[in-house]
Amino acid sequence: MGTKKVLHIDSNHPLMIVQLSEMGYKNVENYTDSKEKIEETINEYEGIIIRSRFKIDQSFLEKATNLKFIGRVGAGLENIDCDFAANKGIALISAPEGNRTAVGEHAIGMLLNLMNKLSVVDQEVRNGIWLREANRGLEIEGKTVGIIGYGNMGNAFAKRLQGFDCKVIFYDIKQGLSNKYAQQVSLEELQQQADILSLHIPETPETVNMINAELINSFKKPFWFINTARGKSVNTADLVDALKSGKILGAGLDVLEYEKSSFENMFSENNLPEPMQYLINAKNVLLSPHIAGWTIESKEKLAQTIIDKIKQTSY
Repeated sequence: MGTKKVLHIDSNHPLMIVQLSEMGYKNVENYTDSKEKIEETINEYEGIIIRSRFKIDQSFLEKATNLKFIGRVGAGLENIDCDFAANKGIALISAPEGNRTAVGEHAIGMLLNLMNKLSVVDQEVRNGIWLREANRGLEIEGKTVGIIGYGNMGNAFAKRLQGFDCKVIFYDIKQGLSNKYAQQVSLEELQQQADILSLHIPETPETVNMINAELINSFKKPFWFINTARGKSVNTADLVDALKSGKILGAGLDVLEYEKSSFENMFSENNLPEPMQYLINAKNVLLSPHIAGWTIESKEKLAQTIIDKIKQTSY
């Protein structure tokens, strides 16, 4: 029997190389070759470790004749043809447990920043502007926070809201998920009650463009919006219209509809759509470059979670 080989398509925490070696795998690191070049030798590997460099589609998987598992160092599996992989008996391993704390904390940070105008007043003070009355903030206490999607990330966000004396509710397509952090309600109930909406859903055909004009306008009250999930779940043009009308009071966006699928530099082509240009200039919008789950700690946790899941199953 030949040596078991694992191909690392993206760089990750070095503990992965060390621990896979201890498990008897030969690690091959290839962070630069094209997808087409890698396809030429992918049949040699029993495992792949990837983040988001390219899509692992049916054509790629058909060539991966010895593949036993794919470790995706992150939460979502949208860059993998999951159905075809499952039909081939390939185990799909993701690590939402690894960066849920980071995502929950980032969402809280964005919400506090927006409601207290921290980025705005920071720039004003640096420019010699000292406005107190015009910059009164709002408190989370007493508000109703609505969450759409109550998996690892939604739970982590709800957990971190416990000290704010607010009501936390959520909507999820799965039933029976209520716990000590939040109460499950229908989407209609959430739209009736929420002062704040935080999105924590994966990217699927059902969730693409989920946050659109129809859904936004069905909310009873104007609300604050946080998205640390996936950019394509939001129709940006509709979001901008809601910001202009005041239906959305402010938005914290760690992810954007216009991101590249590899999550690399969105600005490299210098061709930004008009809604994106509005977001960049809006004072009630806070932007970050898809880093909600991107902490020093989560880098290690994500890697260790993948390794632990590989150890749990014999490949």
